[in-house]
Amino acid sequence: MAAANYLSSEDQFLCSICLDVFTDPVATSCGHNFCRKCINEHWNINDQYLCPMCKEAFNTRPDLRVNTFISEMVAQFRQSEDADREIAEGVQVFTSLKESVERGLNELINTIKEKQKTTEKQAEAFIKELEQEISELMKRSTEVEQISRSEDHLHLLQSVQSLNIQQPPPTKDWKQVGVRPTSYEGTVVKAVVQLEETLSKDVKKLLKAKLKRVQQYAVDVTLDPDTAHPQLILSHDRKQVNHGDVKKNLPDNPKRFSACACVLGKQSFSSGRFYFEVQVKGKTEWDLGVARESINRKGNITLSPEDGLWTTCLRKRSEYQAATRPPVRLSLKSPPQKVGVFVDYEEGLVSFYDVDAAALIYSFTGCSFTEKLFLYLWPGNNDGKNSAPLIITPVRVN
Repeated sequence: MAAANYLSSEDQFLCSICLDVFTDPVATSCGHNFCRKCINEHWNINDQYLCPMCKEAFNTRPDLRVNTFISEMVAQFRQSEDADREIAEGVQVFTSLKESVERGLNELINTIKEKQKTTEKQAEAFIKELEQEISELMKRSTEVEQISRSEDHLHLLQSVQSLNIQQPPPTKDWKQVGVRPTSYEGTVVKAVVQLEETLSKDVKKLLKAKLKRVQQYAVDVTLDPDTAHPQLILSHDRKQVNHGDVKKNLPDNPKRFSACACVLGKQSFSSGRFYFEVQVKGKTEWDLGVARESINRKGNITLSPEDGLWTTCLRKRSEYQAATRPPVRLSLKSPPQKVGVFVDYEEGLVSFYDVDAAALIYSFTGCSFTEKLFLYLWPGNNDGKNSAPLIITPVRVN
């Protein structure tokens, strides 16, 4: 019961610095908890290492460790919030879909009824015209019959002459007249297409909202030169990497890749959620995603979760893949210019987004993370057409 009360209070999970739910919570020796990023930034701009809560002073900068209990409780709290939000969004989307279906059905029925009414009016007009013609002919027939019964030959002659002078009643060639059956061909298909367009718009709104949520977990990541293969060129700010023609003479430390021309991020993540974006514009091939710390640094690398890599790839300018075993071919509506990567460590989720289109590219689910995770980039070989760098870009929430 106490645990339930603990979980029900959002204040228990708020960092006193950012006033938001803990991200990667760590504890100081005085027993207070903060987001790792918040407390580090706080100490970076202050001369003394003080606890922001109780003001206890530390002689040296404390070695912060993850508070696993708080981390687990925060994960449960987030899942509870996420569940409510997913239910609310699900109700909203399916209610909208239901309304669209009902509206589409009503429009379909009204369209068919209008076509049917138009055909009926046309048929009624022809029937009325035919009845009028028949009435005129019957009237003339009656007059002729009456004249033919007359015994007064002079009167008969005068009456016949009178009939000959009159114009015969106009008649239509009814062989050429007909009511064409109404065609309902394509009516249902058109209604379904409109419904699909409505659903597509709703899904796009949902994905846009989802992307905005994951962008809130943006982290500032840079590349680690100690891991970079000797043929890679890193920018001064360590935000860009491309493949060079010359293999530099660098120390072969244990962290450096020696066989595969790739590089890891400097920052590691072992709990919580994080998100970053990489520009892939102008590239003909690339790999990007996250890697576990124990990834093979000195031999060939197999792109698969079993080997500690969760990545998406571009090959031959237009072939996109999710690096599973075997690879999954991805059908994308348009080539992404910027790819967003979101990781939920506890949930075991790695998702890739086309940032500009706000579209989900692929998700690895049910992952089991037990080690530190790092940003992983392979810019591809420089063959003259693939010289553009991979660029870690600032995250801008639209």
